[in-house]
Amino acid sequence: MSKLPSLKNLSYLLALHQHQNFNRAAQACHVSQSTLSSGIQNLEEQLGCQLIERDHKSFLFTGMGEEIVDQARKIITETEELLLFAQSQGKTMEGPLRLGCIPTIAPFLLGDLSKFVHQHHPALQLNIREDTTHNLLQLLRNGELDVLILALPMDIQGNQSYMLGRDPFKLVMHKSLAEKIEEPVAYNQLPDASIFLLEKEHCLTGHAVAACELADSSKINPFTATSLHSLVQMADAGFGATFIPQMAIDRGILNGTDLIALQPKGQQASRDIGLIYRSTTNRRQTFRKLAEIIADLLPERTLR
Repeated sequence: MSKLPSLKNLSYLLALHQHQNFNRAAQACHVSQSTLSSGIQNLEEQLGCQLIERDHKSFLFTGMGEEIVDQARKIITETEELLLFAQSQGKTMEGPLRLGCIPTIAPFLLGDLSKFVHQHHPALQLNIREDTTHNLLQLLRNGELDVLILALPMDIQGNQSYMLGRDPFKLVMHKSLAEKIEEPVAYNQLPDASIFLLEKEHCLTGHAVAACELADSSKINPFTATSLHSLVQMADAGFGATFIPQMAIDRGILNGTDLIALQPKGQQASRDIGLIYRSTTNRRQTFRKLAEIIADLLPERTLR
Protein backbone atom coordinates (compact mmCIF):
# COMPACT_ATOMS: atom_id res chain seq x y z
CA MET A 1 0.00 0.00 0.00
CA SER A 2 1.31 3.43 -0.91
CA LYS A 3 1.98 5.90 1.89
CA LEU A 4 -1.23 7.41 3.24
CA PRO A 5 -1.74 11.18 3.38
CA SER A 6 -0.85 12.65 6.76
CA LEU A 7 -3.44 14.25 8.99
CA LYS A 8 -1.16 17.27 9.23
CA ASN A 9 -1.27 17.89 5.49
CA LEU A 10 -5.04 17.40 5.46
CA SER A 11 -5.33 19.99 8.23
CA TYR A 12 -3.22 22.40 6.16
CA LEU A 13 -5.66 21.97 3.27
CA LEU A 14 -8.64 22.64 5.54
CA ALA A 15 -7.02 25.73 6.99
CA LEU A 16 -6.34 27.13 3.53
CA HIS A 17 -9.92 26.44 2.47
CA GLN A 18 -11.26 28.17 5.57
CA HIS A 19 -9.03 31.26 5.46
CA GLN A 20 -8.59 31.52 1.66
CA ASN A 21 -5.14 32.99 2.29
CA PHE A 22 -1.82 31.16 2.62
CA ASN A 23 -0.40 33.50 5.25
CA ARG A 24 -3.48 33.43 7.52
CA ALA A 25 -3.82 29.66 7.09
CA ALA A 26 -0.17 29.17 8.07
CA GLN A 27 -0.64 31.36 11.14
CA ALA A 28 -3.71 29.36 12.17
CA CYS A 29 -1.66 26.15 11.88
CA HIS A 30 1.35 27.72 13.68
CA VAL A 31 3.71 26.93 10.80
CA SER A 32 5.52 28.94 8.16
CA GLN A 33 3.82 29.70 4.86
CA SER A 34 6.39 27.61 3.00
CA THR A 35 5.73 24.62 5.30
CA LEU A 36 2.00 24.83 4.67
CA SER A 37 2.48 25.21 0.91
CA SER A 38 4.88 22.26 0.78
CA GLY A 39 2.48 20.12 2.78
CA ILE A 40 -0.36 20.79 0.35
CA GLN A 41 1.89 20.11 -2.64
CA ASN A 42 2.93 16.82 -1.01
CA LEU A 43 -0.74 15.98 -0.56
CA GLU A 44 -1.39 16.61 -4.25
CA GLU A 45 1.49 14.31 -5.20
CA GLN A 46 0.24 11.53 -2.94
CA LEU A 47 -3.32 11.79 -4.22
CA GLY A 48 -2.23 12.20 -7.83
CA CYS A 49 -4.52 15.13 -8.55
CA GLN A 50 -4.47 18.91 -8.55
CA LEU A 51 -6.24 20.44 -5.57
CA ILE A 52 -5.41 24.10 -6.15
CA GLU A 53 -4.85 26.18 -9.28
CA ARG A 54 -2.14 28.74 -8.51
CA ASP A 55 -0.68 31.83 -10.09
CA HIS A 56 1.62 34.48 -8.64
CA LYS A 57 -1.11 36.45 -6.85
CA SER A 58 -4.06 34.15 -6.31
CA PHE A 59 -5.27 30.56 -6.14
CA LEU A 60 -8.47 28.63 -6.72
CA PHE A 61 -9.62 25.26 -5.39
CA THR A 62 -10.35 22.82 -8.20
CA GLY A 63 -13.53 20.78 -8.30
CA MET A 64 -11.57 17.78 -7.04
CA GLY A 65 -10.00 20.00 -4.41
CA GLU A 66 -13.43 20.93 -3.05
CA GLU A 67 -14.40 17.26 -2.86
CA ILE A 68 -11.14 16.36 -1.10
CA VAL A 69 -11.78 19.17 1.41
CA ASP A 70 -15.15 17.60 2.29
CA GLN A 71 -13.56 14.19 2.75
CA ALA A 72 -10.65 15.63 4.72
CA ARG A 73 -13.04 17.41 7.07
CA LYS A 74 -14.80 14.13 7.84
CA ILE A 75 -11.48 12.36 8.43
CA ILE A 76 -10.20 15.04 10.81
CA THR A 77 -13.49 15.18 12.70
CA GLU A 78 -13.72 11.42 13.12
CA THR A 79 -10.07 11.24 14.17
CA GLU A 80 -10.63 13.91 16.84
CA GLU A 81 -13.67 11.99 18.10
CA LEU A 82 -11.64 8.79 18.18
CA LEU A 83 -8.98 10.52 20.28
CA LEU A 84 -11.58 11.87 22.71
CA PHE A 85 -13.19 8.44 22.95
CA ALA A 86 -9.85 6.84 23.77
CA GLN A 87 -8.91 9.53 26.29
CA SER A 88 -12.19 9.04 28.15
CA GLN A 89 -11.77 5.25 27.86
CA GLY A 90 -15.24 4.98 26.41
CA LYS A 91 -16.96 6.69 29.36
CA THR A 92 -20.03 8.51 28.14
CA MET A 93 -20.04 11.70 30.22
CA GLU A 94 -16.39 12.70 30.24
CA GLY A 95 -14.16 15.00 28.23
CA PRO A 96 -14.91 18.15 26.21
CA LEU A 97 -18.21 18.50 24.39
CA ARG A 98 -18.82 21.41 22.02
CA LEU A 99 -22.51 22.32 22.14
CA GLY A 100 -24.30 24.79 19.87
CA CYS A 101 -27.66 26.35 20.68
CA ILE A 102 -29.93 28.93 19.05
CA PRO A 103 -30.58 32.30 20.79
CA THR A 104 -34.30 31.65 21.39
CA ILE A 105 -33.44 28.59 23.49
CA ALA A 106 -30.00 29.25 24.98
CA PRO A 107 -30.87 31.89 27.64
CA PHE A 108 -33.73 29.80 28.98
CA LEU A 109 -32.10 26.36 29.06
CA LEU A 110 -28.32 26.40 29.15
CA GLY A 111 -28.00 27.78 32.67
CA ASP A 112 -29.98 24.90 34.12
CA LEU A 113 -28.23 22.42 31.84
CA SER A 114 -24.75 23.65 32.78
CA LYS A 115 -25.63 23.55 36.48
CA PHE A 116 -26.93 19.96 36.23
CA VAL A 117 -23.89 18.78 34.28
CA HIS A 118 -21.51 20.48 36.73
CA GLN A 119 -23.22 18.80 39.69
CA HIS A 120 -23.79 15.32 38.29
CA HIS A 121 -21.17 14.94 35.52
CA PRO A 122 -18.22 17.16 36.50
CA ALA A 123 -15.87 15.34 34.11
CA LEU A 124 -17.93 16.52 31.13
CA GLN A 125 -16.64 19.87 29.91
CA LEU A 126 -19.39 21.79 28.10
CA ASN A 127 -18.10 24.38 25.63
CA ILE A 128 -21.13 26.36 24.45
CA ARG A 129 -21.70 28.49 21.36
CA GLU A 130 -24.86 30.49 20.69
CA ASP A 131 -25.65 31.23 17.02
CA THR A 132 -28.31 31.00 14.33
CA THR A 133 -29.52 27.66 13.02
CA HIS A 134 -27.79 28.15 9.66
CA ASN A 135 -24.42 28.92 11.22
CA LEU A 136 -24.65 26.12 13.78
CA LEU A 137 -25.40 23.49 11.14
CA GLN A 138 -22.39 24.69 9.16
CA LEU A 139 -20.17 24.44 12.25
CA LEU A 140 -21.49 20.92 12.93
CA ARG A 141 -20.75 19.93 9.35
CA ASN A 142 -17.23 21.35 9.61
CA GLY A 143 -16.53 19.42 12.80
CA GLU A 144 -16.25 22.59 14.89
CA LEU A 145 -19.24 21.58 17.05
CA ASP A 146 -20.26 18.14 18.31
CA VAL A 147 -23.97 18.51 18.95
CA LEU A 148 -26.71 21.14 18.57
CA ILE A 149 -29.93 22.11 20.33
CA LEU A 150 -32.34 23.39 17.68
CA ALA A 151 -36.02 24.13 17.21
CA LEU A 152 -37.79 21.79 14.79
CA PRO A 153 -39.15 21.19 12.19
CA MET A 154 -36.00 22.10 10.30
CA ASP A 155 -33.86 20.65 7.52
CA ILE A 156 -31.05 19.10 9.57
CA GLN A 157 -29.04 18.31 6.43
CA GLY A 158 -28.70 14.55 6.79
CA ASN A 159 -27.71 14.61 10.46
CA GLN A 160 -29.33 12.50 13.16
CA SER A 161 -31.59 13.80 15.92
CA TYR A 162 -33.36 13.07 19.17
CA MET A 163 -36.75 14.69 19.64
CA LEU A 164 -36.59 16.06 23.18
CA GLY A 165 -39.88 17.81 23.85
CA ARG A 166 -42.49 20.41 22.92
CA ASP A 167 -42.32 24.10 23.74
CA PRO A 168 -45.79 25.68 23.46
CA PHE A 169 -46.23 29.23 22.14
CA LYS A 170 -48.23 31.87 23.94
CA LEU A 171 -49.55 35.11 22.45
CA VAL A 172 -48.33 37.79 24.83
CA MET A 173 -49.86 41.28 25.05
CA HIS A 174 -50.39 44.14 27.50
CA LYS A 175 -53.17 43.49 30.01
CA SER A 176 -55.12 46.50 28.73
CA LEU A 177 -55.33 44.86 25.29
CA ALA A 178 -55.84 41.35 26.67
CA GLU A 179 -59.01 42.46 28.48
CA LYS A 180 -60.65 42.91 25.08
CA ILE A 181 -59.56 39.55 23.63
CA GLU A 182 -61.22 36.14 23.91
CA GLU A 183 -59.28 32.85 24.02
CA PRO A 184 -58.19 31.10 21.94
CA VAL A 185 -57.22 34.30 20.21
CA ALA A 186 -58.71 35.00 16.78
CA TYR A 187 -56.33 37.32 15.01
CA ASN A 188 -59.13 39.41 13.53
CA GLN A 189 -59.63 40.75 17.07
CA LEU A 190 -56.22 42.43 16.85
CA PRO A 191 -55.43 45.74 15.09
CA ASP A 192 -53.44 45.67 11.86
CA ALA A 193 -49.62 45.71 12.25
CA SER A 194 -49.96 44.79 15.92
CA ILE A 195 -47.98 41.51 16.02
CA PHE A 196 -44.23 41.84 16.44
CA LEU A 197 -41.83 39.10 15.30
CA LEU A 198 -38.12 38.34 15.31
CA GLU A 199 -35.84 38.85 12.32
CA LYS A 200 -36.10 36.10 9.70
CA GLU A 201 -32.66 34.79 10.69
CA HIS A 202 -34.37 33.38 13.78
CA CYS A 203 -36.30 30.22 13.00
CA LEU A 204 -38.76 30.97 15.82
CA THR A 205 -40.54 33.43 13.52
CA GLY A 206 -41.37 30.77 10.95
CA HIS A 207 -42.26 28.20 13.58
CA ALA A 208 -44.57 30.59 15.44
CA VAL A 209 -46.34 31.86 12.32
CA ALA A 210 -46.94 28.31 11.07
CA ALA A 211 -47.78 26.64 14.39
CA CYS A 212 -50.10 29.43 15.52
CA GLU A 213 -51.79 29.62 12.09
CA LEU A 214 -51.15 33.32 11.52
CA ALA A 215 -52.17 33.62 7.87
CA ASP A 216 -53.15 37.30 7.77
CA SER A 217 -49.93 39.19 7.02
CA SER A 218 -51.67 42.53 7.61
CA LYS A 219 -51.50 41.79 11.34
CA ILE A 220 -47.67 41.65 11.28
CA ASN A 221 -45.74 44.80 12.12
CA PRO A 222 -42.84 45.56 9.72
CA PHE A 223 -40.53 46.12 12.70
CA THR A 224 -38.44 43.03 13.47
CA ALA A 225 -36.54 42.41 16.71
CA THR A 226 -33.20 40.73 17.36
CA SER A 227 -34.22 38.99 20.59
CA LEU A 228 -37.20 37.79 22.59
CA HIS A 229 -36.42 40.40 25.23
CA SER A 230 -36.89 43.15 22.61
CA LEU A 231 -40.27 41.67 21.66
CA VAL A 232 -41.32 41.67 25.31
CA GLN A 233 -40.36 45.34 25.65
CA MET A 234 -42.39 46.30 22.57
CA ALA A 235 -45.45 44.44 23.83
CA ASP A 236 -45.09 45.81 27.37
CA ALA A 237 -45.00 49.34 25.97
CA GLY A 238 -48.50 48.69 24.66
CA PHE A 239 -47.62 48.64 20.97
CA GLY A 240 -49.10 45.21 20.26
CA ALA A 241 -48.58 41.50 20.83
CA THR A 242 -45.97 38.84 20.14
CA PHE A 243 -45.38 35.10 20.36
CA ILE A 244 -43.24 33.90 23.27
CA PRO A 245 -42.32 30.24 23.90
CA GLN A 246 -43.36 28.70 27.20
CA MET A 247 -39.72 27.94 27.98
CA ALA A 248 -38.95 31.66 28.17
CA ILE A 249 -42.08 32.39 30.22
CA ASP A 250 -41.17 29.66 32.72
CA ARG A 251 -37.72 31.27 33.12
CA GLY A 252 -39.29 34.62 33.99
CA ILE A 253 -39.08 36.67 30.80
CA LEU A 254 -42.42 38.35 31.63
CA ASN A 255 -41.51 39.14 35.25
CA GLY A 256 -41.90 42.82 36.07
CA THR A 257 -44.14 43.51 33.07
CA ASP A 258 -47.86 44.12 32.61
CA LEU A 259 -48.09 41.37 30.00
CA ILE A 260 -50.65 38.58 29.83
CA ALA A 261 -50.01 35.25 28.08
CA LEU A 262 -52.96 33.96 26.07
CA GLN A 263 -53.54 30.75 24.13
CA PRO A 264 -53.06 31.43 20.39
CA LYS A 265 -54.92 29.78 17.55
CA GLY A 266 -53.58 26.39 16.39
CA GLN A 267 -54.08 22.77 17.44
CA GLN A 268 -50.32 22.35 17.91
CA ALA A 269 -49.25 25.90 18.77
CA SER A 270 -45.74 24.86 19.73
CA ARG A 271 -42.25 24.13 18.45
CA ASP A 272 -40.30 20.91 18.91
CA ILE A 273 -36.86 20.94 20.52
CA GLY A 274 -34.30 18.52 19.12
CA LEU A 275 -30.72 17.42 19.74
CA ILE A 276 -28.81 17.18 16.44
CA TYR A 277 -25.57 15.25 15.83
CA ARG A 278 -23.57 13.84 12.93
CA SER A 279 -24.50 10.36 11.77
CA THR A 280 -20.82 9.36 11.79
CA THR A 281 -20.21 10.08 15.46
CA ASN A 282 -19.02 7.48 17.95
CA ARG A 283 -20.45 9.44 20.90
CA ARG A 284 -24.07 8.36 20.54
CA GLN A 285 -24.24 7.14 24.14
CA THR A 286 -23.09 10.53 25.38
CA PHE A 287 -25.64 12.33 23.23
CA ARG A 288 -28.43 9.99 24.35
CA LYS A 289 -27.63 10.73 28.00
CA LEU A 290 -27.48 14.45 27.23
CA ALA A 291 -30.85 14.18 25.46
CA GLU A 292 -32.41 12.64 28.58
CA ILE A 293 -31.07 15.46 30.74
CA ILE A 294 -32.31 18.22 28.42
CA ALA A 295 -35.73 16.60 27.92
CA ASP A 296 -36.36 16.80 31.68
CA LEU A 297 -35.73 20.57 31.55
CA LEU A 298 -38.33 21.29 28.83
CA PRO A 299 -41.98 22.32 29.32
CA GLU A 300 -43.26 19.05 27.77
CA ARG A 301 -41.01 15.98 27.58
CA THR A 302 -41.44 13.79 24.47
CA LEU A 303 -38.06 12.08 24.21
CA ARG A 304 -37.75 9.68 21.29
